[in-house]
Amino acid sequence: MAAQKVLCDAIVIGAGIQGCFTAYHLAKHKKKVILLEQFFLPHSRGSSHGQSRIIRRAYLEDFYTQMMDECYQIWGQLEHEAETQLHRQTGLLMLGMKENSELKTIQATLSRHRVEHQYLSAEELKQRFPNVQLARGEVGLLEKSGGVLYADRALRALQDAIRRLGGQVHDGEKVMEIKPGLPVMVKSTSRSYQAKSLIITVGPWTNRLLRPLGIELPLQTLRINVCYWPEKVPGSYGMSQAFPCFLGLDLSLTPHHIYGLPSGEYPGLMKVCYHHGNNADPEERDCPEAFSDIQDVQILSRFIRDHLPDLEPKPAILEHCLYTNTPDGHCILDRHPKYDNIVIGAGFSGHGFKLAPVVGKILCELSMKLTPSYDLTPFRMSRFPGLGKAHL
Repeated sequence: MAAQKVLCDAIVIGAGIQGCFTAYHLAKHKKKVILLEQFFLPHSRGSSHGQSRIIRRAYLEDFYTQMMDECYQIWGQLEHEAETQLHRQTGLLMLGMKENSELKTIQATLSRHRVEHQYLSAEELKQRFPNVQLARGEVGLLEKSGGVLYADRALRALQDAIRRLGGQVHDGEKVMEIKPGLPVMVKSTSRSYQAKSLIITVGPWTNRLLRPLGIELPLQTLRINVCYWPEKVPGSYGMSQAFPCFLGLDLSLTPHHIYGLPSGEYPGLMKVCYHHGNNADPEERDCPEAFSDIQDVQILSRFIRDHLPDLEPKPAILEHCLYTNTPDGHCILDRHPKYDNIVIGAGFSGHGFKLAPVVGKILCELSMKLTPSYDLTPFRMSRFPGLGKAHL
């Protein structure tokens, strides 16, 4: 272990999208910030890699729709600073039965927040998107501002911005020990650090760092199949044909949502995925496929056969991504209950990428002891029983 001690205002552990945005906001506050990442960048071992993610305002919960307003602004600001396109508006088409309660709730949320959207009857859907086949009774809800985020590009832009603002990005440095206190001490495989505050955003590795600090969060790591399906006619589900992102909400067909993005990442292939996966150890991410992996792909094949007839119902490419889920699907944004200069962001449950600009702002505010910009009640760790002082 190197004897050198590096002093700074804040250390962020984990250079996924949440950690990058946290470091970006701290650097904008003129804080001396160091972003530590255990793997060499770029890498595909966590939850933030890959070329694309969906961005949307369509949520069941008001608080997400409200947060997304500022997210869109910050994404636009980063795009302007980076002088590169990070987002493309395609619209988001939600499909569900006419009486689907989720569809109705999302429509009410969008109306309340004056987000532009359009209800589409089965007939209107057939006219607008002739290569989408509907089940009897299915209707659509189109959110105009939905679209695609270019994920890899966004991570690179953020890491460049952090350095430009005076922050440091140290990759290939695994954290071996955290000693709480003022300052907090962090030992990595390369050196030791001291900082006024520490922010932990390490996805599936969260509890490995938190256990020695006396808490364990109710987090479950899932390995998700990211599938790309060949178009029978290349481009037929592409952005050039104004095909939107989509979300299948009919839980009578599948226990979890199915989502897709227009073809573009891989020419002639459309990304369609199941919003669920199988228990995984983040250290063993590339283990052989489980039987349930094959079942998930079969669920997607059936959906494609029934709804997207111009795709081949067999994936051409299968990649993997990790979700870190909480029991209620909402993330944890909080301070450590005993050490208030240690801040935790975890459990983004597969929908954190689009929200990262505001999540990073909140984690930055918590670390600087500022009043958070949003009500954090839905994100406090105290909502889960058994995490009280008895565990410390």
